[in-house]
Amino acid sequence: MSPEDILSHREIEIARAYAKGDTYQVIAARLCIAPSTVRTHLAAIYRKLEVSSKLDLHARLDGAAPQADIKIDHAAVISELALSLEEALRREQALAEVLRIISRSDGEIDAVMSAILGFALELCEAEFGILFAYHGAGRYEASHMRGIPGPFRDWLEGQGVFEPGPQTGLGRLAMNRAVVNIFDVRAEEVFQTDDPLRYATAILGGARSFVAIPMMSGETLAGAFTIYRQAVRPFSAQATGLAQTFADQSVIALENARMVGALRGFG
Repeated sequence: MSPEDILSHREIEIARAYAKGDTYQVIAARLCIAPSTVRTHLAAIYRKLEVSSKLDLHARLDGAAPQADIKIDHAAVISELALSLEEALRREQALAEVLRIISRSDGEIDAVMSAILGFALELCEAEFGILFAYHGAGRYEASHMRGIPGPFRDWLEGQGVFEPGPQTGLGRLAMNRAVVNIFDVRAEEVFQTDDPLRYATAILGGARSFVAIPMMSGETLAGAFTIYRQAVRPFSAQATGLAQTFADQSVIALENARMVGALRGFG
């Protein structure tokens, strides 16, 4: 049987896009679904077509026969392992690319932060991300954004430097200097109050699950690296660990930009 006889129209669309190199994030944006939904579809596609790699998938879509030695009862395990391996390779490639971008940035911090946020959103299967610069005394400013809905962007830009409420994710991060992982921003009590940041996050941004990572420069809080999902799908320890890695790279990029700026000042 051909792939068209085995897969649904949506699965064929996702399979062809993934086989040609599109990422979960790109496919999700095109089809107006969550990146996690793309992965769920791909696991089913791998299982149904009895393939164990993107290369096998490409060949199968081009008419190759399924692998003769794959057993149907093992197909689910094989599809999961195959996707996990491909995701691990993509993480390594992304982190290597981030380091390359930082090393060649020459102080162009906007482009670097946009790239870092982009990789973080892709690998953590999140819809949008914000880097908040910390101004001390519990105050923040949204300095870099990626994928953020327009109304939420406009609200943040209108705030400038602001002090979030103590029960918000940013408020708790400023007090505790620790990761804040919120399963559902609408389920917390602060959403029932008049807190403006929580209202803007949930209503203007459409955010549901959220994680904020403290960006530390030594013992000093430099900012918060935040990523958001627009569905209730809490961030796992693995996703939080990835976000922490990107937050650490962001601090390095900021410090490099400051050093480049200082050197230019002496030039």
